[in-house]
Amino acid sequence: MNPENFIQDYELALASQDWDNVAPLIHENACVTFSDGSVHKGIVLIAEAYKRNFSLIKNEQYSISDIHWINVDEGVAVYLFKFTWKGIINGQEASGFGRGTAVIIFEGDQWKLVAEHLGPSRA
Repeated sequence: MNPENFIQDYELALASQDWDNVAPLIHENACVTFSDGSVHKGIVLIAEAYKRNFSLIKNEQYSISDIHWINVDEGVAVYLFKFTWKGIINGQEASGFGRGTAVIIFEGDQWKLVAEHLGPSRA
């Protein structure tokens, strides 16, 4: 798997809304910051946050676009991106968008997310 494949696999895993599909792509010591400002450190807290989102947002569609690679080498890759999501929350359509920064590392035989920071888009 190369870094570009990681992004595709990550999108597909998130689209499944099943933590068991996402977990293998997350480093055990990862840190994820959601666009609401909440910070989740370590695989246990990240799992809780993702599972909570999966149960809250029904039929979520999440996409990553406008990827800009800052660094790619054999062990670490860093990229900026835009994200959008839409789904159903409490029976109502909901959506959002923003920008993100992600750091992935090559561990064992695959790329894993070690840090992700999601935030609002600015003009």
